[in-house]
Amino acid sequence: MSYRSIVWDMGGTLIDTYPSVDRTLLDVVTRAGYRTDLLAVARLTRRSIDSAIVELARRAGIDRSELDGAYADLKRSWQQTPAPVMAGAAVVMDRVQAIGGRNLVVTNRDRESAAVLLEATGLAVDDMVCVSDGFPRKPDPAMYREILDRNRLAPTACLAVGDRPIDAEAARSVGLECVLLETPGVPVRWDGGRRINRLEELLPLLTPAS
Repeated sequence: MSYRSIVWDMGGTLIDTYPSVDRTLLDVVTRAGYRTDLLAVARLTRRSIDSAIVELARRAGIDRSELDGAYADLKRSWQQTPAPVMAGAAVVMDRVQAIGGRNLVVTNRDRESAAVLLEATGLAVDDMVCVSDGFPRKPDPAMYREILDRNRLAPTACLAVGDRPIDAEAARSVGLECVLLETPGVPVRWDGGRRINRLEELLPLLTPAS
């Protein structure tokens, strides 16, 4: 299959947010006296940051508000010092534009936080749907359905790219093929579909309309 447009997830896919999130959560539980390591935290956050916060709070015997507060502070810090753009993202997005496609974003992040990251990193997208626009969080497919409908795109013309099984589940529910970007050394539990370690691996899948 070949595609012209991409429906991107944001954090962990377009923008490399995980390293700073993992370090932030690790610092909180370490200060509380719980001993773990960055890899163990990374394995939790790759399922979801919210579930990671719940689990780390339980393990460390602290209130989750301590982790929530640290994560909120981190997101505010991205206004001045943004998380970096994922390696290869700009190249792939440029290719999408060059072949007449659209770069679209569907994210569980609130719109304010998402807009801050896009502005700070200089990434330009054609459209974006966020959970704070009034949609349920992934794996509910409503945000994917909305982005396709309002851009008048057929699912077969687009490729979804995410970093968690909930991205794939939501995308596939509306007929989108999904590729998962894995962090080397932090495998994602997922039963099927294409996995990549570098976004440049998407380039052969992108072709102009015939």
